[in-house]
Order: sequence, then structure tokens, then C-alpha cells
Amino acid sequence: MQKMRSDEVKHGYHRAPNRALLRSLGVTEEEFDRPFIGIANAWNDIVPGHVHLRSLAVKVREGITAAGGVPFEFGVIGICDGIAMGHEGMRYSLPSRENIADSIELMAEAHRFDGMVMVGTCDKIVPGMLMAAARINIPSILLTGGPMLPGYDEGKELSLIDVFEGVGKVAAGTMGEEQLCTLECCAMPGCGSCQGLYTANTMACMTEAMGMSLPGCAASPAVDAEKLRIARKTGERAVGLVKEGVNPRDIITAPSLENAIRVDMALGGSTNTVLHLMAIASEAEVSLDIDAFNRIGCRIPHLCHMQPSGPHSVLALHRSGGIPAVLRVLLRELDDSPTVSGKSIVEIANEARNPAESIIQPIESPVNPAGGLRILKGTLAPDGAVVKSAAVNHEMWHHQGPARVFDSEREAMDAILSRHVKEGDVVVIRYEGPRGAPGMPEMLSPTSALMGLGYSHVALVTDGRFSGGTRGPCIGHVSPEAAVGGPIGLIHDGDIIEIDIRERRIDLLLSKAELKRRRAFFAPKQKQLKGILARYARMVGQADKGAVLERIK
Repeated sequence: MQKMRSDEVKHGYHRAPNRALLRSLGVTEEEFDRPFIGIANAWNDIVPGHVHLRSLAVKVREGITAAGGVPFEFGVIGICDGIAMGHEGMRYSLPSRENIADSIELMAEAHRFDGMVMVGTCDKIVPGMLMAAARINIPSILLTGGPMLPGYDEGKELSLIDVFEGVGKVAAGTMGEEQLCTLECCAMPGCGSCQGLYTANTMACMTEAMGMSLPGCAASPAVDAEKLRIARKTGERAVGLVKEGVNPRDIITAPSLENAIRVDMALGGSTNTVLHLMAIASEAEVSLDIDAFNRIGCRIPHLCHMQPSGPHSVLALHRSGGIPAVLRVLLRELDDSPTVSGKSIVEIANEARNPAESIIQPIESPVNPAGGLRILKGTLAPDGAVVKSAAVNHEMWHHQGPARVFDSEREAMDAILSRHVKEGDVVVIRYEGPRGAPGMPEMLSPTSALMGLGYSHVALVTDGRFSGGTRGPCIGHVSPEAAVGGPIGLIHDGDIIEIDIRERRIDLLLSKAELKRRRAFFAPKQKQLKGILARYARMVGQADKGAVLERIK
């Protein structure tokens, strides 16, 4: 093993004060010669996906110690997107991703850890941890906390999305408030990330597919003993990575990121993966263009009919062999690349178990012939927009209708619940982008309300984001956003918008002359901001680049 980073704080007579502080923690003489492993633990008791992480971290510590390392645990913040959804709190969720990456960098660099284990589960936390791993580039491994078990009521499995859509059903008069209360009490039975292939679970799958967590980690349930065993092995493997000198940038490469996109397309994952994979690539200094999602999506079919667009929970994926089984089906399409396990991605695919009953379709008979996400471009989104095509009924793959324009999510939600939106409309919600919102809030409330109210021919377009729980013709990440002068800011009520998912286009049907005329009189709306949101709005880039903070040149 090469000279350790931690030697900078523990070796030599001039480090006696540093050692004195470490001895006060109970570090023994023998441990000064062992690798120091940081554990970035996002445990808290406000996020259901994180409330059990303390017990997992205990097993991580055991694994580190057993393998000859010294564990040091510290806390990382975590925001529950579901609790933050639909109000001002949601503006703070995406900015927390940068805070998480920064805080891990600060702790790892200040204390000169030799390696890192990052323990998290939910939407922004796992991407922030991967960004930190790529940035500091010391041996690192992630442990994702696992999905929640499905809820259950009267013979039906439930998830959080049933509750969100129940709000729309109450507004439509097709469900009573008492029935909604029953649903609310049954849907979420315990710890873990929300049950379907929403952003948290999708990012766990991406982490495993790019090789940054152990095989089987993503889909194993939060309450399963297997998760404890994976936690123990993760701690052991962290020490192995230090001894072998394997760094995140050896793992997070262009081929491994493209493998993650392949799995994303096969699963029909959250649109947020586009945002987060771009950000991770940026931190790893890997070239990844948004068009890669279309290029790969043309080759990789949609193989798993997962919630929210389909019936299957992540528990069903786990029982079908998890991500290794998906890799096995995609074997001919994979780029072989290393993983933190010490095995290559192709080795993992070849060793995957193949259960008799599986929700993973053969590549010859997919759920859909093209991947689950598509990037749309056109006069409304010159730099791109994202749609979860796997969650759109085919009759809405081509839609043309009049715009109903709202300058905030709240305005749109009020109009939807009061039935001021008509079938055929294209609801446009702007000034909700990275800079304009700021923070690019997710909008599960309006999309769920549309579903709950029974709308079937209404599209929704925004420069903000959608929850991984969104289904239907919902197009987000429109770039450039309204706040920086994007065409979405020029739309008037009644303008015709054409969406063509097959052709990967989204167009505002106005002449160039009319667009030029409107632009001459256009001044983006400005918000009075303070604190972290003011700083974030000044520094954040556009969604097509991952909404990362722009580097000072």
C-alpha cells in the first residue's frame, strides 16, 4: 500500500498535537498505522429513506474495522422531497445537492481521510455524494439504503403516488376525504425510499450500474437483512479500495456513465437522472452530452414496467435479480468497466442469478422498443427538454394544443384544481428553472392532480423539474429557462405548442419574426431573494448541463 493521506495528520514528531486530539477520541497506538476511513452518513429522522441509516452505518463500521481500517463517522444533511413537495421548501432541494458535495469535500480534505464510505438513499443525497466522490477522488464507495416495502390496502399494493393522485380524486369528487385518509395511513409502511422507480431508487440503480456500489445494493429493501450484510461488505471493501489505490475516477468514466444510461433506459427511470448524471460527469471531468441519452435510448429498449408508469415496485425488481439481472439482459450492449467490488461490470452481469419469474423482459420482447427517457429539442427548447416517454400513453406521443401559461407552480395548481384547464391544453409552468425558481423545484402536485382529476389529453411543460413519481405527458428541464431569456418566457396564452415524442421535438408554432418581436419587449421576471437561494441563483448553470454551479474562470 502506498503512503496514506492520513499520515499527514498522524506521523512525525511535529504531528504530536494532531495525535493528541485523535487519542482523545480513543484511537490506539496500533490504529495510527491503519487507513482512516470517513463515513459520510445522511441519517436523520425526518426522511423515511434515511431513518434506518444509523443501523447500516454500524455494520459499515464493523466492516471497516474487520478489514483493518479506522472508521470516523460524520453527518450529512438530507431533504425529503416528498415532505418538501408543493410549497416553498421544494426550492431548497436541488441546492442541497451542492451543499452535500461541498460538506463531504470539506470533511474529507480537512481530516485527510484515506478513503470514504457514503451512506445515503434519497433524491439529491446520492447524486451529491457521487459528485463529492468524483471531486475529491480518493477511494470511495456508496451504500444506498434501499427501497421501502409497498403499502397495502384491500388487495392492492400502494405507494406515495397513490396518495398524491388521491388529492386530485378528492377534488374531482371521485374519492372522499375519509378514503384519502385511509390511503394516507396505509401507503407508507416504514423506512426506505419511496417504493417505485422514482428518483431516489433510480439514482441507487444508476450508482450500482456505474460501479460505485456493490452488486445487489440498489434494489435490496431497506428492511431486509441482506442490506445489513451489504453494509458490512461495503465497509470491508472501502479498506480494500484504499489498499489497491482504486479511486472514483477509475470507476466513473465515460463507459461507466453510458452503462448507467443503458440501465436507465431499460428501467424507464426518473427524468432527474439526466440532471444528476450530467452533474456527476462534470465533477469527474468526463465529457457527457445530453444527446447521449437519445443516442443510447435508440438502441436500448424499455424492459421493466415499473411504477409509476407500470405496476411493479422496486421490491419486484429485487426479487427478479436486481440490477445484476438487468445487466445480464443488456450484456451485449455493455461497455466492460471496473467497479468498486473488484469485479468488472461484465463479470457481474455473467454471474447474475436468473429467477424463473421475473419482471425484466427479454430484449427481444420489450415493454417498449425504445428507452424510457427522451430528450426533446425544438423552437421551445433549443438546448433540450426531458420526458419520461415510458410513462406517456402512446396516443399522447404527438400532441398539439393551446398554451395555458402560468408563472409559478402554485398558479397552475390552483387552475388545475378549479378545473380551469381543458382537455387538449398544454399547461406551461415557467420561472421554475434552476435560476428563476430558484432551485428548479419538482412538481408532483400538479401532475398528480391532473391524473387524479381524470385528465387524459393535457400536456405539461416546464423549465422546472418533475418528481420521479410523475406519469403522463410531462416535459421538464426546458432549456434555456425563462429567467435567462429562453423561448418559454415568450409564450402567450393560446399560442400553439406541438409535442412530438417520436421525433423528439417540442416547438412553439410562431414565426421567427413574431418571436423576434416578442423578444425585443421581453424582460425576465426577477425575484427578491436572500440567503442560500440568492447565492445559488447567481451561480447555477442551466439544466442541460446538469444545473451545476458554474466554475469561476
